[in-house]
Amino acid sequence: MNFQNIIKIVSAILGVLGVIFLFRIMGSGDDQIKMDASMGDYSTVSPLISLALLVLSIAVIVTLIFSILNLASDTKKLKKALITSGLFLLVIVVAYGLSDGVETPMKDGKVLSAGGSKLVETGILSFYMLTIIAFVSMMFSGIKKILKK
Repeated sequence: MNFQNIIKIVSAILGVLGVIFLFRIMGSGDDQIKMDASMGDYSTVSPLISLALLVLSIAVIVTLIFSILNLASDTKKLKKALITSGLFLLVIVVAYGLSDGVETPMKDGKVLSAGGSKLVETGILSFYMLTIIAFVSMMFSGIKKILKK
């Protein structure tokens, strides 16, 4: 049995399970599901959610495996991916260095720690830096195309 047949069988099993869980939910009705949920009973919806998480997990794992295999098969692609990842990490390190953490009171009465505040500011600065880099690279690419003509 080859890999493609295994994928077809697994897909069919997951599809049939999804249909069974969907019909079970539709057979229960909205009012019954809401009433059960208000009492903490999620047994009607939980199997469908678990199946969705399983399918998502399989998709992510398969995507990562084939991406890594594709990168490993071509040294030029691997080198380019490593350089790009290194530059991304450099942006995050620079943003972290520029951030300063300050304890911040929140609306719910809790306090965001200085470390947590520094991480939030790092994320925001990283976003701004990456946005500026993308804008400059698009402008550079557009100007380069115009000059070629």
